[in-house]
Amino acid sequence: MTKEEKIQSFDPNGAGLKDSNIFGLPFTPEESDIVLIPVPWEVTVSYGSGASHGPEHIMEASYQVDLFHPEFPQLWKAGVAMMDIPEQLAMRAQELKTKAQGIIEMWEDGVDVENDAKAQELQKEINTECEKMNQWVEEQCTHWLEKGKKVGLVGGDHSTPLGYFRAQAKRHKEFGILHIDAHMDFRIAFEGFTYSHASIMYNALALPEVSRIVQVGIRDFCEQENDVATGQGGRVFVHTNAALRRSQFEGATWKNLCEEIIEQLPQKVHISFDIDGLDPTLCPNTGTPVPGGLWFDEATYLLRKLKDSGREIIGFDLVEVSPGEDDWNGNVGARMLFYMCGVVSRD
Repeated sequence: MTKEEKIQSFDPNGAGLKDSNIFGLPFTPEESDIVLIPVPWEVTVSYGSGASHGPEHIMEASYQVDLFHPEFPQLWKAGVAMMDIPEQLAMRAQELKTKAQGIIEMWEDGVDVENDAKAQELQKEINTECEKMNQWVEEQCTHWLEKGKKVGLVGGDHSTPLGYFRAQAKRHKEFGILHIDAHMDFRIAFEGFTYSHASIMYNALALPEVSRIVQVGIRDFCEQENDVATGQGGRVFVHTNAALRRSQFEGATWKNLCEEIIEQLPQKVHISFDIDGLDPTLCPNTGTPVPGGLWFDEATYLLRKLKDSGREIIGFDLVEVSPGEDDWNGNVGARMLFYMCGVVSRD
């Protein structure tokens, strides 16, 4: 059956069938305009865990998302499909996570990790395997980008998009990152892990093609991160949650603030969305929740304004969605994911 035949026979008003692809859609990645790459990886987590299960829980919750969205009424016809979750990657991540936790506990216990031979050997192994994950992500993203697809990465922790950034850097001479997060993620090899989830934006700065990082919703960072951000000569703009709220309390509208944020971005933009950029009532089980943050409609309004600005959204990632005792985080994650698909679509 062709894609057009599937569109004609599919009922977008029906219940999502669990033997279908994400959002209950009938399309394969080859047939879809938007391909989602699941990366069930969390190795260097330093607080809460569970992000490696994010893709499967988002998938499960996605069947409850209605396919008609007033802003993107034809999105489902474009086709959205998620690749199969790579189980071997998930298993390897779990093995490494156990080893990494041992090193983290040594740091917390005051052990001189940098001069402990066993710890250094483990750190080297973890850094090597994380780099293999980065290479796998880059290969997968490159494969689908070369087929003309819009690509979304579904994490996993926030270390996972680095390979995607590298793939973007090979295709674009210059692009910016709109980074929605509670954290700056500018730590340098946090706890000895080169590819820590807390170091993703520091690692992105190593790519000269990343001309601008604009951070939104930031509310937790250390002095080192602040020094990195302020030492980039205008390459990094930080909109802390406190500063955004203060501006609103003093009369600024969210529309005005979004326009200011978007004005700081170049023509080509990758969206990197850590779910803890939202208020933690919307993502209580994420690994490192912080009070404050954006409300769902504030985040989607910003993304819509970005789309309407005429900038080219070259891709996105959604990370740190962690399951809890219920489906709440997966539900919010699935709905944000659907909206992000709408933002990158031609609808």
